[in-house]
Amino acid sequence: MNATDLLVQDHEKLKKLLSEITDTTERAVKKRTELLAQIEAELHAHTQIEEEDFYPAYKKAGGKDETKMYHEAKEEHRAVEALVLPDLKKTDVGTVEFSGRIKVLKEMLEHHIEEEESEMFPEAEKILNKQELAELGERMEKKKKMLLAATRH
Repeated sequence: MNATDLLVQDHEKLKKLLSEITDTTERAVKKRTELLAQIEAELHAHTQIEEEDFYPAYKKAGGKDETKMYHEAKEEHRAVEALVLPDLKKTDVGTVEFSGRIKVLKEMLEHHIEEEESEMFPEAEKILNKQELAELGERMEKKKKMLLAATRH
C-alpha cells in the first residue's frame, strides 16, 4: 500500500471512531472511555508515522509551498496532541463538557484531514514517484503496527 493510501485509510478509521464517540450520550461512560482510548492510540501512531516518515519525505521532495504546508500540518498535530487531547482526557466522560470537547477535537481533525487529502496528498503523489510512495507506505505500515502493538500491551 502506498503512503497516501495508508494515511487515507487511517483518516477513515479516525473519522469513524470520532463519529461513534460524538454520537454517544453522557450515559455511555464505558463506551466513551473505550473509544477515547482507541482514538488516542490511533491518533498517536498516525501522527508519529506522518511526522517521522511522510512529512519529511514530502518536505524534502518539495519546495517552499511544501515546506510551509509541512510546518502547518505539524502545528495542527501539536495543537491536538499537546492541548486538546490532554484536556479531553482530564474531562469526565459522563459530562456535557466532554461532549463539547470531543466535538471540537472532531472538527479540528476533520479540517486537518481535509487539508491533507485535498492539498498535501495529491501534491505528494506528483513530487514523489510510485516506488518512493510504495517504500514509504511499507515502512510506515510496519512502524504503525509496532506502535499500536506497544499501546495494547
